[in-house]
Amino acid sequence: MASEAVKTETNPAPERSEEQQARDYVYENRRYVGLKETVGYVLFDMAQSFNINAYSGRFVTNILQVDLNYQTIISAINGVWDIVNDIFIGAIVDKTRTRWGKFKPYLVALGIPGTIGTCIYWLLPMFFPNSSPKAMSKFIAYFILAIVREGAGTFRSIAQTGMMATITPHPVDRTRLITLANFASGFFGEKLPEQIMTVLLDLIGNKIINLSLTNTFMFMGNFTSIVSGGVALWFFLLTRERVMQSVERPSIMQGVKSILNNKPVLLMTLSQTLSGFSVGGSKSDYYIDVLNFASMGFFTGIPGAVVHPFSYALVPWFRRHFSSRFLYIMGAYVGDLLMVPVFLVGAIGGMRNGLYKKKLPMGVALTLWETIFMFFYGVRKVIPSEMYNEAMDYCEWRNGYRTEAMTTVAKGLAQKLSQLASSLISIQIKRLIGYDITAYTRGNAQTDSTKFGLFAMFTIVPCITTSLGIVPMLFYDLGGAKRERMYVELLARRSEMSKEATSGDVDALAKVAHAQMEIGNQEHTL
Repeated sequence: MASEAVKTETNPAPERSEEQQARDYVYENRRYVGLKETVGYVLFDMAQSFNINAYSGRFVTNILQVDLNYQTIISAINGVWDIVNDIFIGAIVDKTRTRWGKFKPYLVALGIPGTIGTCIYWLLPMFFPNSSPKAMSKFIAYFILAIVREGAGTFRSIAQTGMMATITPHPVDRTRLITLANFASGFFGEKLPEQIMTVLLDLIGNKIINLSLTNTFMFMGNFTSIVSGGVALWFFLLTRERVMQSVERPSIMQGVKSILNNKPVLLMTLSQTLSGFSVGGSKSDYYIDVLNFASMGFFTGIPGAVVHPFSYALVPWFRRHFSSRFLYIMGAYVGDLLMVPVFLVGAIGGMRNGLYKKKLPMGVALTLWETIFMFFYGVRKVIPSEMYNEAMDYCEWRNGYRTEAMTTVAKGLAQKLSQLASSLISIQIKRLIGYDITAYTRGNAQTDSTKFGLFAMFTIVPCITTSLGIVPMLFYDLGGAKRERMYVELLARRSEMSKEATSGDVDALAKVAHAQMEIGNQEHTL
């Protein structure tokens, strides 16, 4: 018996297969991004929400006072320009190869000019004081600024999306960064400027403090633009791209091909396109024009703020028990679905005497909505970003090269087309329900029918108009064994390229890159 025991103890563990070792590597907690860069990533993520953009619509409509029909014209032309420049800019970015990387040069170069452009946007009322909503000079200035900012914003958006997908080559490390950044941003108050602005609007609107609405918008807009722009520029200077690009620059046709055979991107794009046709209203319009209480969101969000940090701790549990497909759908649409009972409560009493005009019952309903919604907030923030980055890796696995820019463009084009239509419809609905753009600054109230229209646009209308976006995601299948296989092969291939690059053998590296690009011409068992 003793000899058998000794034999059992000394018997070596069975060797793990090469495939199993590779699969273990896929789930290994490897870290490529160091502490300083991680802190920069978190601060950059916080900077993305360090603004008062939630009130940009109110700024243009009620402070700058651009006529609603003029806004429709600008939105239509700017939308077409956005679609046209996306195609050319995407091709330019995908062909970029520099010693600093593919995306970093654009992000650094546009950092300061982009911040200046945003500051000018918030300063426009200073250049056109007491002007008519139909003043042609104001219309032209706003139109030109919108066109210029859109072009620069496209470069920045495409490069930024690509940079976030290439900052680390390992999926676990990338998920860690996304989760940590979203958790820290929410925990430390990423929307603090928006909350401060909300309180200021209430204090000014109720004549508790004597400040100019125009000056308040201009100061807060410029302050947040400078701070967030500075933090973003610092991060872009600090970070670097770690996923190697193929030596050969993909042609435009290869870029198109990489989109057509990227099933995950096509499904997410179709889903977001259909959802983009959603017609909805502004939460701030409802709070200010109907309840006359801009800070309502602050109070209804207090219980949700307690739940919010824990929602990120729930993400691993959700990942273990549900597919990416289900989590994507749940995260994207649970908020709209939860708004249905809020609308039903508010509609009690009808248009004239409905509860939707009363602060207390609507405060309770919206608090319950916010609290329940926050349980899913971590999933909503982490899973779509993770799935999109996986789709970029899928492109590399399937074709042997990466086309982050063109894929981002294709994904954005369809979505922008639908959102353009939605935006134009929303503006016109606002006009049809009789919304008065000068009432806010004159201290006058909107009519009952207008108020009910704003309430419906905020609650029930988005739920009805976004539901079709669920259908495409029912066919999403990049998960489980297929995802594991992709990363097993992809990480091995990248390792080989890295060895060739480190050895300095340029010819060998070119051969490896060329061989990877040829993969796209072969049949895969997918």
